[in-house]
Amino acid sequence: MPQTLENILLDQGKKVYFASDFHLGVPNKAHSLLREKKLVKWLSTIEQDAQHIFLVGDIFDFWFEYKTVVPRGYTRLLGKLASMVDNGIKIHYFTGNHDMWTFGYLEEELGVKLYRNPIEININNQLFYIGHGDGLGPGDNGYKFIKKVFASPISQWLFARLHPNFAIGLANFWSGKSRAANGPVDEIFLGEDKEWLIIYCKEVLQKKHYNYFVFGHRHLLLNISLQNNSRYINLGDWFKKPHCAVFDGLSLQLKQVDGRLL
Repeated sequence: MPQTLENILLDQGKKVYFASDFHLGVPNKAHSLLREKKLVKWLSTIEQDAQHIFLVGDIFDFWFEYKTVVPRGYTRLLGKLASMVDNGIKIHYFTGNHDMWTFGYLEEELGVKLYRNPIEININNQLFYIGHGDGLGPGDNGYKFIKKVFASPISQWLFARLHPNFAIGLANFWSGKSRAANGPVDEIFLGEDKEWLIIYCKEVLQKKHYNYFVFGHRHLLLNISLQNNSRYINLGDWFKKPHCAVFDGLSLQLKQVDGRLL
């Protein structure tokens, strides 16, 4: 069962924003920096009416916190998030399958609220189920096993014994190999009867009703109608046409970051 958060009642004129899968750090420093600047610009444009922001996983293509060392770079984003939190905007940060190895730095330095598993939350009397989406639903048993290994304290302790120069280089290499193997598949819609997150949503709805399921991970922009006026939203990624989802207190919509509706 997902973790249940306290209800949110939006102030007049305020909104909730959702975005995911920025994968900062790839494919190289130059392209990552352009994507980071676009992300920071978007955060600046929503700053006036955002009450809550949900960053739904894979913010970084790789992240590992040593006791006194964090990955180099991303200062524009980290500074922007800290400033927004200082100004009263609530930022909810989900770990993804690429950036799960965070151990307190983001919460302590930025003030974000961090989640490692899906959550449910009532926003203006609409019930949301929110998570990155990895490891949910049927199949993908190989990844589910690897995720358990990566989440193991023993694995994390062993990785921390490696020098950062070697460890982060190794991690970036394997991340690139994974992207080369799985990237094309991530962009193909398999159909409602084969998309495992859609299957998962339908299974959840047999036990409890949610107005909206919001996930990332799949790198597809999806807005799927489910039974009983429920919807499944997948946020896509920020490599080609960055999108976000916006909840204004009445309905949830997918939009390009320039404001155009999907």
